Amino acid sequence: MELDEEKLQEHLGTAIRDFGATLHAPLVVVGDKLGLYRALAREGPLTSSELARQTGTAERYVREWLRSQAAGGYVTYHPDTERYSLTPEQAALLADENSPVFVGAHFQVALSAARVESRLTEAFRTGEGIGWGEQDATLFHGTARSFGPTYQANLVERWIPALEGVHEKLEAGGPVADVGCGLGRTTLVMAEAYPESEFVGVDFHEPSIEAARRKAAEAGVGDRVRFEVATAKELEDGPFDFVTMFDCLHDMGDPVGAAARVLDVLAEDGTWMIVEPYAEGAVEENLNPTGRAFYSISTLVCTPCALDQEAETVLGAQVGEDRLREVVRKAGFTRFRRAAETPLNLILEARP
Repeated sequence: MELDEEKLQEHLGTAIRDFGATLHAPLVVVGDKLGLYRALAREGPLTSSELARQTGTAERYVREWLRSQAAGGYVTYHPDTERYSLTPEQAALLADENSPVFVGAHFQVALSAARVESRLTEAFRTGEGIGWGEQDATLFHGTARSFGPTYQANLVERWIPALEGVHEKLEAGGPVADVGCGLGRTTLVMAEAYPESEFVGVDFHEPSIEAARRKAAEAGVGDRVRFEVATAKELEDGPFDFVTMFDCLHDMGDPVGAAARVLDVLAEDGTWMIVEPYAEGAVEENLNPTGRAFYSISTLVCTPCALDQEAETVLGAQVGEDRLREVVRKAGFTRFRRAAETPLNLILEARP
């Protein structure tokens, strides 16, 4: 078979870029952990020696790291002074953990998820699942960090106000259940914004719930925020005015059953907010860089997690609004709409 040389070189270029990106990922994590980006943002432009002194690190490592970062466009090099700096845009992505576009934690998630590779290879042969708790422990913290800035920036300011009557109910003290709460960041964001409401966060991963309880105690809201170990289908009886699921419905082995349980515990005029990764309905519409990232993390983490459970319906992380509507309506909800969106999220509202 004769090869098209132009297409071959194009594919080779893509592979080389991905090879470089794969090698680059752990170096982003190193820079994040050691505060290299933060020091550049705060004190730059700096030489490698100056950055090493600022961060208590070894200059020869830092010198090579800086060159790698500059080659990737993550750091700006000034050849006339042999110094390095971050532009405001680079700093927003890499040095400010509270920025809604902070990406440092995404690389932490990617590296953590990749550690399952040998187990995943065998799972491809057997069809068995890999439980969330069987993933590398750094994945849980990385997931909270990666999603956290988006939730912090949007949840109270944009998403809840886009829902019918929810803001007013929470201001009046309506009870809330946050399902699949992980380390509890979303629960605590809502609790801070709505001091009259009581909250229960549930997750089936006990270490995450233990960490969430510590965070609630540190925040001084333990009198009205509880965290319990439970699956979505084990959610306690309500009635709740508001139930939330943040980027977790697609991880569940029986999403219809989970949705049906939400319906059981919702107040008659209650609201369920479902936040899911942004996706279009057709596969070909998701064949882009964002889709690749979500399909990849879905293969590494989300699909194995669902297959480790009942595996009644394995949605994957690029399920799309139409398929989610089917799940919600099958569970018995009669009203469903898209309330808001971001480039990476669908914010969906379901009501009885």
